[in-house]
Amino acid sequence: MIKNWKKSLLSGCLGVIVPFSFSANAQGQANTDIQDKALSKQRKVESDLLADNVNIGFKELAVDSILLQMALNKENLLYLADELYDESWNTTYVKAYSEMNIPETYTIDVSGFVMPIEGRITSHYGPRRRRFHYGTDIKVRTGDTIYAAFDGKVRVKRYERRGYGYYLVLRHPNGLETVYGHLSSFLVDQDQVVKAGEPIGLGGNTGRSTGPHLHFEFRLLGQSINPEEIIDFNDFCAKDDLYVFNKSTSGKHYRRSSSSKSSSASKYTAAGDDKIKYYKIKEGDTLGAIARRHKTTVGKLCKLNKIKSTTVLRVGRSIRIV
Repeated sequence: MIKNWKKSLLSGCLGVIVPFSFSANAQGQANTDIQDKALSKQRKVESDLLADNVNIGFKELAVDSILLQMALNKENLLYLADELYDESWNTTYVKAYSEMNIPETYTIDVSGFVMPIEGRITSHYGPRRRRFHYGTDIKVRTGDTIYAAFDGKVRVKRYERRGYGYYLVLRHPNGLETVYGHLSSFLVDQDQVVKAGEPIGLGGNTGRSTGPHLHFEFRLLGQSINPEEIIDFNDFCAKDDLYVFNKSTSGKHYRRSSSSKSSSASKYTAAGDDKIKYYKIKEGDTLGAIARRHKTTVGKLCKLNKIKSTTVLRVGRSIRIV
């Protein structure tokens, strides 16, 4: 349509030369003037058309890019980490994939994490009396809204009288699965696709539970991961954009001190170090200001977080300060 319009306009522009008929010199000069004007008008039309074409091209490209990204996001949610899980989709058990080949290391994007509910820790991941506690318990009131930690899809929606009570398992495009136990009711259905931060259930005290709380787990191919390796429970956010899963060490770090069971601190014991601390970045923060506030240096902060002094700080993210 644009080409036809251009052809029509150019014909019209060039057509103005035809009607004129003067003596040789006058005609020559007149034709030259008119041709110059016609050429000038032609160039302007071509320039305008070219600009229109470029604008249309960018608009179409932008629309195509958005549609492509939407399609990719939809595909990621429909085929959640299929390669990692060998296209398996078990709707019955939490630990359905523990027999699969677990990679030695696996980098997981946790930048889209949303806290299921903000509350203090009532029980940590690790040994507890005669059994192992595979998640972190977070204090809730019965009826509190529980939210999806990431975009994902409901894999398991069940009731377990002597265990999780009413519980959900969500699988996420990053490869992780999250478990939400002791709910009082569900707000989603089996196989439903959900977005990070979307309500999925209500807190409760069902199953093997001594009081209202959310039992929250991270798993990769059935292997549990200590939530405190990923979450800063002081600021209710992910400690970093990426979490590197290590088959031999992930899930092996946990508190051994019984006095810490009621603590809401976000520190976790890793390789004997119980002094790790994080700070949640706020609007207007700079590395220099954070360093001064916590009596350290920009150089140390950069080394701890493997960043440069010119790195742009993202509001809401956490930075390690010790």
